[in-house]
Amino acid sequence: MPLTITIIQANLVWENIDANLKQFTQKINSITTKTEVIVLPEMFSTGFSMQPQKLAETMDGKAVQWMIKTAVEKRVIITGSLMIAEGGKYYNRLIWILPNGQMGYYNKHHLFGYANENNHYTAGNKRLIAQVKGFKINLQICYDLRFPVWARQQTNKDEAAEYDILLYVANWPETRNHAWKTLLTARAIENQCYVVGVNRVGKDGNGIYHSGDSMVVNALGETLYHIANDEAVFTITLEKEPLENIRATIPFLKDADAFKII
Repeated sequence: MPLTITIIQANLVWENIDANLKQFTQKINSITTKTEVIVLPEMFSTGFSMQPQKLAETMDGKAVQWMIKTAVEKRVIITGSLMIAEGGKYYNRLIWILPNGQMGYYNKHHLFGYANENNHYTAGNKRLIAQVKGFKINLQICYDLRFPVWARQQTNKDEAAEYDILLYVANWPETRNHAWKTLLTARAIENQCYVVGVNRVGKDGNGIYHSGDSMVVNALGETLYHIANDEAVFTITLEKEPLENIRATIPFLKDADAFKII
């Protein structure tokens, strides 16, 4: 069965949770096409801030509650990452909310040392692969994109592929957008899967500009959608049959190394 995904590329309001929740409510309300998954950028309620002591919420906080309310009211899955405080630690946590309000989450594994993220947040050590309508979706965050082993690991190469979609939410700056676009394409080709990359746009509170460049790429590395420099709400339907045909015609995954790092 096909899966319809809406990606939202937005200019985040720096360290202002209420303003960001308001703008995403408006953007989601503007969606007129039927959709099943809505994807928001990394740290969508604050921007990529190193102020978790001031801004992080618990899993009962207003941003998570907003996600639950939106998912239930709109009857969609909604996902994006937030600053979360838990057990005396802070996490850059991607939260996956189902239409019934149930959730799963993934704590960012690779913390961006170049921006001191590792000094403010705790790294996760477990992947989350969600399942929707026969699609398995590997959920990852921004800097994880630079580490193909984390995405690629599979314990048994004789089994079917572990996932069909790699999804990255990000705050990836314009100065390195060539790497962003290249690596999204590489991940799709080497893992024979769809890749969905959802980035923010605009200048953040540190004066760093983000060009967005949100993309959807198929298993051959062909770009199905790309938007740069502008805010966008875009809906695309992904089909399982073309993906299965590619894997059957050129079965590269059968020759891959089987391994698991965590």
